[in-house]
Amino acid sequence: MNNVALITGASSGIGKELAHIHATKGGDLVVVARSIDKLNALQSDLQAKYGTTVKVIQKDLTHETAAQEVYDEVHQSGITIDYLINNAGFGGVGKFHEREWSKDLSMIQLNIIALTALTRLFLPDMVSRNQGKILNVSSTASLLPGPMQAVYYATKAYVTSFSNAIAEELYDKNISVTALLPGATETDFGQVSGMDKTDLFTNTSSAREVAQAGYAAMIDGDLNVLAGLSFPQKIMMKMLPIVPKKALLSQIRKAQTVN
Repeated sequence: MNNVALITGASSGIGKELAHIHATKGGDLVVVARSIDKLNALQSDLQAKYGTTVKVIQKDLTHETAAQEVYDEVHQSGITIDYLINNAGFGGVGKFHEREWSKDLSMIQLNIIALTALTRLFLPDMVSRNQGKILNVSSTASLLPGPMQAVYYATKAYVTSFSNAIAEELYDKNISVTALLPGATETDFGQVSGMDKTDLFTNTSSAREVAQAGYAAMIDGDLNVLAGLSFPQKIMMKMLPIVPKKALLSQIRKAQTVN
């Protein structure tokens, strides 16, 4: 396999689009997700359309040992990962004290721990070759607190901060770390999280548009890229430095309250 991208959460949404984009560039893939049926369908589609080689790894990254298991399988297969794309993640709406703790704990495991573990496992190999690129899918949610999605926003704040920090640590290496910060995007995320019933998801961008922006930024070695912002989100981003924090939090809470 050559020019290999490992993509988590590759069975749908942004991850699936990223897989297609990489395949159009002639790259091979390792695709990771929970649904073996969707992964097998993606593998068949990519191989038929682009002639690319695709390795499927079925894994639930909310499990504590999953990241190590993914790395071990890739290593034992003799595959070199040139692009690590940590895309898998999920959210959930509701007041923190009323939500099921098990769901928020799984969110932290996937959005933070699995992403961090995969980066820690694959990055030393990139450093030893002095070559590689990492794309961590964060969110515009990382730029501010999110009442009604307190844990999700906090996990994405971690992703952006972590990505930026290690990018600077690698300043003297031929390795880049990019954080992709999408706005509301037309994926399964909205339905799974319950956000599809809120005002924030009334105007969503396509997963393809967001994936294209993220992939291009990764190739260019950009630090952060905002993508797929609706007009209200663009206004909100511009208002962040000037709007009083309490007023901003109230606005976010209302936008994220299930109708």
